[in-house]
Amino acid sequence: MKIAFDGKRFFNNASGLGNYSRDLVRILATHFPQNQYIILNKEQSERGRKILEIPGVSFKKTSKGNFSRQFKIGKDAQNIDADIFHGLSGELPLKWNNKPIKKIVTVHDLIFMRFPQYYSFFDRKIHFWKFKKAAEQADLIIAISEQTKRDIIKFLKVPESKIRVVYQGCHQSFKEMQSSEFLNSVKEKFGLPKKFILNVGTIEERKNLLNIVKAITRTDIPLVVIGKKTKYFNKVEKFIKKNKLQNQIFFLENVSMEDLAAVYKLAEIFVYPSVFEGFGIPVIEALFSGTSVITSNTSCLPEAGGPDSLYVNPTQPEDLKSKILFLWNNEAERNRRVEKGLKYAQRFSDENIARDLMNVYSEVLSGK
Repeated sequence: MKIAFDGKRFFNNASGLGNYSRDLVRILATHFPQNQYIILNKEQSERGRKILEIPGVSFKKTSKGNFSRQFKIGKDAQNIDADIFHGLSGELPLKWNNKPIKKIVTVHDLIFMRFPQYYSFFDRKIHFWKFKKAAEQADLIIAISEQTKRDIIKFLKVPESKIRVVYQGCHQSFKEMQSSEFLNSVKEKFGLPKKFILNVGTIEERKNLLNIVKAITRTDIPLVVIGKKTKYFNKVEKFIKKNKLQNQIFFLENVSMEDLAAVYKLAEIFVYPSVFEGFGIPVIEALFSGTSVITSNTSCLPEAGGPDSLYVNPTQPEDLKSKILFLWNNEAERNRRVEKGLKYAQRFSDENIARDLMNVYSEVLSGK
């Protein structure tokens, strides 16, 4: 089987869609080395270079020119006799030739439809057109959660029979044991407190950091935050200064994947009260890291967190505060949930994801 991938996110995105693209190819090539996996893009970058060293994975430079991703990359895949073209970020090329090829697209979320206030009018129209067009062209659609599947049916008017749910995993670093010496060196490197709760993700309104800050106000619980800052950060910072919380909240930047995995392991609790997610990879990262989780009772987050994470109404800081205090003051309860959460996380193992992806590929080629 020869599978061609749209490599834009694979090479260009440091997190999010980039991590999904790189992990997907790595997982497939590791567990099904008999196939060929070709990454199509205008150029390579350092991101993903290690994955290109895996047997069976190769890079193919695509045709030059403006809009080549839209008009040429599909034909490039056909011209190298690929059996399948997999668009990894909600898009498929617009132009194809007459050579046979099956088309699969992964849709991560339709947040721009559920929360249009977070997007400009122009971005909403462009996103909807691209996703709708890709859904129509695709032989099968991969949704990364049951929540995303429901949204594809609702907003893109796609029949359920055309959608398969294949969960995401997380980077290998979160599944590996790290020595106590390394963990201590990371703690010293970033000046972390002895005990803390953790939040990871872009600092934007939808991720709801302000309500975590409100929840720990008038407590002595330190909060460590790792994520790219947006304009929303100014709102959070204003509240922090007004309530004199500067010495209680730590913002980390330039954190490598290995260091990030260590910070997860060092945290007592991972707190993620996002209003809405397509899946919620940080929750999976926490489960694999052996860290207890508090997250929202909305969207796909209960799918990611499983039955032994704690759930809150993300709009109610007092609910969040009570759950944080409950776990913070109860080590035995944290440990119990960690043990069960790690077992639940195995459904997001590389082996399971590789098998589910290969089942989708086999199904689309069989035409059933």
